[in-house]
Amino acid sequence: MMCAWLGMATGAWAQASDDAAADPVTQLAQADKDLKAIRTALDDAETRDTLKTLSDRALEVQREADAAQAALQPRLEQLDFRISQLGAVADGEVEARELAQQRKGLNKERADVAGAIARAKLLSVDAKQLSADIEKMRASQLSEELVRKVSSPLSPSLWRQFATDVPTDLQRLVILYRQGESALRDAVAKHGWSTPLTGAVLALLMFFPLRLWLRALGRKLAASERAPDGRLRRSGLAVWLMTVGTLLPGFAAVVLIGSLEAIGAIPPRLETTAFNFQVATFVAAFMAAVSAAVLMPKRPSWRLMTLDDDLAWRLRKYAWCAAALTWVSIMLVALNKAARTGQVTTVAVDGLMALTYMALIVAILVSLARMHRRQAEEAQAKLEAQGDQPTKPKTSTRRSGWIVLARVAGNLVVTAAVIASLLGYLNFAMFVGQQLIWGAMVLMATSVLLKFVNDLAIWLLSPGGRIGQTVVLTTGLSAARLEQGGVLLSALLRIGVVLLAVLMLTAAFGNTNALLGGLDTLSKGITIGNTTLRPRDVVNAVLAFVLVWAVMQAFQRWLSDTYLPKTELDAGARNSISTVTRYLGIIAAVLWGLTALGIGFEKLALVVSALSVGIGFGLQAITQNFVSGLILLAERPVKIGDWVKLGDQEGDIRRINVRSTEIQVGDRSTLIVPNSELITKTIRNMTLGSAQGRIQIQFTVPLNTDVVALRQILLDTYAEHVAVLDEPAPSVFIDSINNGQISINSFAYTSGPRAVYGVRSDLYFTLLQRLAEAGVALSSPTDIHLVRDPAEP
Repeated sequence: MMCAWLGMATGAWAQASDDAAADPVTQLAQADKDLKAIRTALDDAETRDTLKTLSDRALEVQREADAAQAALQPRLEQLDFRISQLGAVADGEVEARELAQQRKGLNKERADVAGAIARAKLLSVDAKQLSADIEKMRASQLSEELVRKVSSPLSPSLWRQFATDVPTDLQRLVILYRQGESALRDAVAKHGWSTPLTGAVLALLMFFPLRLWLRALGRKLAASERAPDGRLRRSGLAVWLMTVGTLLPGFAAVVLIGSLEAIGAIPPRLETTAFNFQVATFVAAFMAAVSAAVLMPKRPSWRLMTLDDDLAWRLRKYAWCAAALTWVSIMLVALNKAARTGQVTTVAVDGLMALTYMALIVAILVSLARMHRRQAEEAQAKLEAQGDQPTKPKTSTRRSGWIVLARVAGNLVVTAAVIASLLGYLNFAMFVGQQLIWGAMVLMATSVLLKFVNDLAIWLLSPGGRIGQTVVLTTGLSAARLEQGGVLLSALLRIGVVLLAVLMLTAAFGNTNALLGGLDTLSKGITIGNTTLRPRDVVNAVLAFVLVWAVMQAFQRWLSDTYLPKTELDAGARNSISTVTRYLGIIAAVLWGLTALGIGFEKLALVVSALSVGIGFGLQAITQNFVSGLILLAERPVKIGDWVKLGDQEGDIRRINVRSTEIQVGDRSTLIVPNSELITKTIRNMTLGSAQGRIQIQFTVPLNTDVVALRQILLDTYAEHVAVLDEPAPSVFIDSINNGQISINSFAYTSGPRAVYGVRSDLYFTLLQRLAEAGVALSSPTDIHLVRDPAEP
């Protein structure tokens, strides 16, 4: 049962269409006949293996029906197009004979194709439903087998009957052996020893030298400087050891059996046994390889789990015993079926295997318990050693959570299985023992793969790695976005690993074909309206989006860093062009991705038109700001670097987005202004065009001041400052004469408004100094005080 997942998956995936180019209608008719044959054979099916074969055939019929439908659909669309080209016949108009005959023939052909597509859909649904019903029957048979009671292993009558049947069963095994020997002898006499010897040599080379060399090569590469830094070294080495340790022995068994099958050395009664030999080798090799990759008894520093060396060595030995026991149990079951041994012998062998499994699991649980006691004693010793040093924090040994869970669950299940086996429920005990061992191996392999795919994704999209730097340079992504991509990639890969683990764990319960059938249906796509979303189309759409976006990002960087700086455009114009190019690139990438997904522009136009009302009402402000941003980028009434005044706020424009504009005010804070404010309201652009800065200085002097000398002082002060422009020339005016004072007003110009404040301050310093040297006094405000005589009534 433990190996059922491999056989089921092989049967579900290995079958394919024998003739892909066959006529879809003929293929559909043959699939209909096959489905009827499956229903007929279902009445005589007794074993779960037979039901599995029928379920596989039903799924194959479903695939053939779906393939026929997919092949007929383009023909139907072509016929619809040809009929539409003929046009409709107007009322009262007589169509030409040739056109009428052609229209009639096309309509008849279209009706036939549409009927075939309908039959294909119905046949696919029937086949899928039949496969689901067969899987329910298999699950029901499994439940019946698990609760079936036979003689207890403690029953003396069982062993007396077993001793009686042993000679007969041994004779059956001898007959089976002679059939195999005879087939091998005849095949060798006909074809020679070259093929089986070549297969045996290749199998030995794969099993020993090549496997050991690849394991050593993996360790060497993991410890070299060429290996990636970080945790990927350890998890990558574990996956490499697990892969090599599983595939090489398994392929060695495949090569050996294949060489025998090539010369016809395997008789029909041993074909199933030969297949189980390959399956058993793969499963046993997987169990041994997983234990080697996880435990690492000789290399503690590379160990992925928190285990001490003694427990690692013990669990490694137990893993080898479990692998050998699994291999033996699979082969014994296959030989019993092939030799057709008696029921008593089968029960006795199952009882021995079940008790052996229980003994192995109990030994593992005892080792885990000893490790926990040892950890507890070490922790207590540390606490006692720290008892005399109150200033130091007390420490404790952290126990591994999975070990605690394994101990509790294992004790409960093993107790129930032992009691069941002693009561005669051997199938249940065997199933529990196998599933405990198999589940532990699958969970360990899953933990290794989860760590590996996480480390791999983080390493691939690490900003400091070569691949990450290439992605950053190509797409312009920030380091934070790249790390987010690594986390998302890790999540997707880990979901795939978890799904694979679920598939392997649930295989023995008889629903693998149903799960694979669901995955196969999912691979054909999900239909939404008239659009079918297939996984490959989604992948193509993502790749198209990433490719176009990367190309547009590279073009934008070349435009902004290489080409635009060579032009005479200012910084604002270059930013506008770069920003518009970036958004055009995003739009192009989205459109290209939708096209790869199968959503044409006409469908996209319908969606946009359907959403336009909602956008108009619900997203009115956002749409208004978006359009205003495009106007700002195109018309450029304000640009980056401009000094603007908006209400009581003023500052420099630092960035113009499609929704808002960022203005840096005097205190270096940023003012976020919606773009619609810059379009609909009055703003003052202090630096638009060739704006000059104007300096105005006003003051008053007494009436007796020499204004001619004062005027010259002002003009000289303006002329001596390097920031004051000669053209327009500075000017000095008498603004008014009032209340014994003369109001002086003067103007000068600078190259830009930004220089006004500093230049005016310099002029004030210089002017006050020169006026003091010339003895010119400035008038101060006159204060009028009203004093009332207290003596007045």
